[in-house]
Amino acid sequence: MALSASSPAPPDPALVALNRFGLGARPDDDLGKIAADPRGYLKAELKQQDIALIPADASKNAGLLDSTAAIQASMAAAAERKAARVAKAAPAMQPATDTADNPTDAKEKPVAPPVEADIYRDEAQARFDRALGAAPGFVERLVGFWSNHFCVSVAKGQIVRACAGAFEREAIRPFVLGRFADMLLAVEHHPAMLFYLDNQQSIGPDSRAGKRRGRGLNENLAREILELHTLGVGSGYSQADVTSFAGMLTGWTIAGRKGRLGEPGTFVFNANAHQPGEAVLLGKTYPAGGMGQAEAALNDIARQPATARHIATKLARHFLADDPSPQSVAHLAEVFTKTDGDLRALALALVDLPEAWSMPLTKLRSPFDYVVAVRRAIGASAGNEPQRTLRWLRALGEPLWQPPGPNGFSDRTDNWASAEGLKTRLDIAWQAARQADNVGNPDAMLSTLIGASASAETREAVARAESKQQGLALLLIAPEFQRR
Repeated sequence: MALSASSPAPPDPALVALNRFGLGARPDDDLGKIAADPRGYLKAELKQQDIALIPADASKNAGLLDSTAAIQASMAAAAERKAARVAKAAPAMQPATDTADNPTDAKEKPVAPPVEADIYRDEAQARFDRALGAAPGFVERLVGFWSNHFCVSVAKGQIVRACAGAFEREAIRPFVLGRFADMLLAVEHHPAMLFYLDNQQSIGPDSRAGKRRGRGLNENLAREILELHTLGVGSGYSQADVTSFAGMLTGWTIAGRKGRLGEPGTFVFNANAHQPGEAVLLGKTYPAGGMGQAEAALNDIARQPATARHIATKLARHFLADDPSPQSVAHLAEVFTKTDGDLRALALALVDLPEAWSMPLTKLRSPFDYVVAVRRAIGASAGNEPQRTLRWLRALGEPLWQPPGPNGFSDRTDNWASAEGLKTRLDIAWQAARQADNVGNPDAMLSTLIGASASAETREAVARAESKQQGLALLLIAPEFQRR
């Protein structure tokens, strides 16, 4: 059959708002009302004050800890675990006893789950609750984007596992609709990032600590800031810039458990470890200035044209297409530069791009977006235990706050569209359909969740389902449901 020369019809504006920019439709969403003003629907969320925040003092989040308390809890737990290992390994100092006289002595005491696991679970629950309760979920998508851009991994160690959620709440969420430079500074000061990229191990060779200990630089943080967080690969910085910047960042560290430098678990600047003297970065000389030296450099890097292009490209790739048009990227970069990195203005510019509303929905939802969309579709309420959702994310290859490297999880469809990955999505769709509290008419749900965009094949498959659960599962695995 000959291909039609006509252009494909533009996608349903309601699905663009809910799938391309948001976290998917919910049973009570009115697609017709959303389609009448889809840009306004998204922009209304951007206008809400503090919309991205998850306050730890709110009644339902009363158990959340700030990063300092979380790290201190992890440090205390680590000390207890170490003491227990030492005691277990030490030779017995008391006479042997007959365990038959006291049979309880012959049994191992149950081991309590690490405190870090409890903290992680509570933070995951708060993250899922916010995603399920959001209207379009555009701001939550922005949180996910920036959290992946400035990622840390709980696989690094128990300290990061304990404070990964607090890191997102403290260094990402307050700035999602603020200034990029402010987010950059908050991220690079945060103990989670400093620990994840080993900056507590970096000591200026000419500093007092460096001369005394014979230790030197660790370039991980400096390299990832330039390569991943700001300028991007191939933007013109050199190895000499990385080394110089690493020296500027020396002294940025975390106070240890004994509190010699400050309150345990907090960011501190250790002047004794800071590389003294002026430094040159990207052709500019920064005078000696302690902690302020690297802060000045970060502010300058945030305003580099390469940073604007790098952020614009990643944002367009996340929301529009794996290979967005150069025109869209150039426009977003221009907005970033003209507004001094105003991320609310950047989000508004993204919504106003004609390309966003004319291009077909071709990107595959990431595992997190898919799992959340499934839970929203079946009407899962906030407050449910998070373990099932965490298991689904692990099975799909995107465990929460555990990317494979400092570059985060991939934002390209090919990385999630494997045969095994699609089979796992089918398994999750069946599990969700069986576990749904109230399975309605699948045909009606199709109209609510996909609307007029549903293909004839999808409609027929759902209509011919042998049960409501099967119809719901087929809907949750449909191409129109999985695409954004």
